Amino acid sequence: MNATLNPLPSNNGNRPPAAPGGFPPMQTLDDVRTLGSALGGRLRAAVQGRDDTIRLVLIALFADGHVLLEDHPGSGKTTLANALGSSLVRPAGMTRVAAYRRIQFTPDKLPSDLTGVTMFDTAKNSLAFNPGPLFANIVLADEINRTPPKVQAALLEAMAEKQVTVDNQTHPLEPLFFVIATQNPFDQMGTYPLPRAQLDRFLFKIKMTYLSRDNELDVLHRRHLVKSPLPPLAVAPATIVAARFLIQRAVRVAPAVLECLVDIAQATRQHPRIAQGISTRSLVLAVPALQTRAALHNRDYVSPDDVKALAVPLFAHRLELAAGARDAVPIVMECVMPAVEATNRKTLAA
Repeated sequence: MNATLNPLPSNNGNRPPAAPGGFPPMQTLDDVRTLGSALGGRLRAAVQGRDDTIRLVLIALFADGHVLLEDHPGSGKTTLANALGSSLVRPAGMTRVAAYRRIQFTPDKLPSDLTGVTMFDTAKNSLAFNPGPLFANIVLADEINRTPPKVQAALLEAMAEKQVTVDNQTHPLEPLFFVIATQNPFDQMGTYPLPRAQLDRFLFKIKMTYLSRDNELDVLHRRHLVKSPLPPLAVAPATIVAARFLIQRAVRVAPAVLECLVDIAQATRQHPRIAQGISTRSLVLAVPALQTRAALHNRDYVSPDDVKALAVPLFAHRLELAAGARDAVPIVMECVMPAVEATNRKTLAA
C-alpha cells in the first residue's frame, strides 16, 4: 500500500528557530519520530522492561487519547508517568497549569478535589476560581476505581471535553491534557468498577504483567542507578500538540483500512460470545492511533499490520462479553484477523 502525498513545506534547509522546549517546530514526520524517540528513551531509562507499555503510552499521547493501566502495585506506573511529566517544560509565567500532577483516588474524594473550587478573594472583594489538579498537562489518576462514580464522572468530563464545570462555570483545559489512569485488577474490595460506557473513553487499556526473569534481574543489577538523573529533555506542550496535527495531516488512511475497521466492528456485534460490540466512537478514536503508529514506524500510510498490532488494547476493554465468556483477547483477534486478511488481499490485488 503506497501513499502519494504532497510534501510538507520545507525551508530549503533553513529550519525555524527551536520552540521553547528545545525541539524545532514539527515540520515533517521525521521531526515527530525524533521527538518520539527522545521521549521513549527517557521513559525506558526510568522504567526497565516495559517497552511495549511505553510504546502504547506514546501512541496515545500523540493520538490525543488517554490510557488505563491495569496493574499490580510496584509495577512502575508512577515512575513512568512522572518521567513523562518531567519531560515537559512550561512557558515562563504560565503557573496556572502544571506539567504533571498525581491524584491518589480514595473513597472520600469529592469532584471539587479534582476540578477546583470557587472561593471568595478578600483582597479583590470578589469570587475567584482556584484550579484543581486536573489543570495539568499529564495527570496520573492512581487507582481510579477506588473513588465514587461522581468523582469518576468529573474526571471523565475533563477527558472527553477538555473542560471542567464548577458552579455552572466552564473552565477549559489546555490542548495537551493526557490522563494515565490505573486500577488494581486483583484487590476489588471497596472499589467502584468503571462502567463500560466510561471505559470507552480510554483509547487504550493496557494490562501490565510481571516482568520477565531477565528484566527483573536487570532491574536488581541496576538498582543503584535508580536515582541517577534521567536523560535531559525539555519538550514544550505546544510541540506535542503540533506533532498531533502533523500526524493527522501527513499520514494517509486508505479507504480499505476504514472498511477494515467497520468490518471489525460488525464482527464484534454479531459474535455469539459478545453481548455488546464496539461503538462507532471507538472507530473514530482508533484512526489517529493507527496514524501515530504508522508515523513512528517510518511510514506515511496506515497498513493492516497497524490494525492488527493495536486491536487488543483498542477494542478488548470496550466489549461486553456474553455469559460464560471470560477472556476478550482471543475473541477480539477472532473478529480482527478475517478483516485484516481481507484488507491485505485487496492491497495485493491493487
